[in-house]
Amino acid sequence: MKCPVCGMDCVKSAKDILATLPTIFLPCADCSVRILDKRLPPPSPEYGEPCSCGKRFIDEVFAHIWVVMVEEGDLKKTDPLIAAGSPLVHPGFAMERPPFLPDKSLVLLSPRVTRKTAERLVREVPELRGVVRTGDFVPGITTADLNSVPKVYELLAGCDVRADVFPLATGPLVMYKQQSLVHIEFPRTGYPKIRSVEQHVGTPPVPYFIDACSGVGTLGLTAACLGVPHVVMNDAWYASAFWSAFNLEVNREYLSISRVKIFEQVQDMAKHPVVREPVKIAETEGDQIIEVYQGDFRELPSVLVSGIPPLTALDLFEKKDRFATEKIQKEWRDRVGGDIFIP
Repeated sequence: MKCPVCGMDCVKSAKDILATLPTIFLPCADCSVRILDKRLPPPSPEYGEPCSCGKRFIDEVFAHIWVVMVEEGDLKKTDPLIAAGSPLVHPGFAMERPPFLPDKSLVLLSPRVTRKTAERLVREVPELRGVVRTGDFVPGITTADLNSVPKVYELLAGCDVRADVFPLATGPLVMYKQQSLVHIEFPRTGYPKIRSVEQHVGTPPVPYFIDACSGVGTLGLTAACLGVPHVVMNDAWYASAFWSAFNLEVNREYLSISRVKIFEQVQDMAKHPVVREPVKIAETEGDQIIEVYQGDFRELPSVLVSGIPPLTALDLFEKKDRFATEKIQKEWRDRVGGDIFIP
């Protein structure tokens, strides 16, 4: 599959990603391990090279990154290893032990890296897919106020598209995203949001499911994989809505659909990053009806099917504000009906 960000073949179908999972981060018999204290600088400005199998222990990869950043002046020799940044592996899933990283399996998030250094890192550190400069904010939409354009991180070099894998009762779900444009939600042990959807969808599944604030579509596609006949996903932020649509295609083989029709490309959607009135981004053909919209969830009732009370997942950023969430739920029940849950 062609990557919508870099145009290369770094995006694979869910089936191809899942085929790599049993061994992708496991060492071979010749791999070496050097565990470093992340709170201290490496003991020497040196690093081990990848094993003959092509993998390298994550601490060794970060030693390599740290050395380059020191040589370029982004870090001081007294800075701890953790100052180099944060790792996001590809594909991401809950792991029991630190990984041995193969080629192009890591996105580096760092507030201190410069573009010159990032370009050198992508050239010289084989495990890196891309380097992203972060800030002291969460990228994408973080409040109900849609009057301002959200802040995003900056992709400095390489490609920051990566996937997370979520286990379902019916089989794993693969969710891609461009990491600089959406908030980080790395898979947690136990996968509580996934379990919440499974519990509420039930067996047999509910007939109609709405993922009103979908992000990249994890909850909506979970419901679809569980067999819900009609699923609607929606997000006001262009990157989230686009990747919800793209992830339909990624997981198409595991859904009862014959075709995914995507009506908007991410470059065009970036011209209207936040939308209020719902715009259809994608739909499916086949036994399941799955739709993706970009818009304010409060305007979504105008495009929903009437007469079928849905099950609605409201994964709100304001979920800790009890008064705000209760108000939103009441308004939704009055206009749409059906059951609501906050995962």
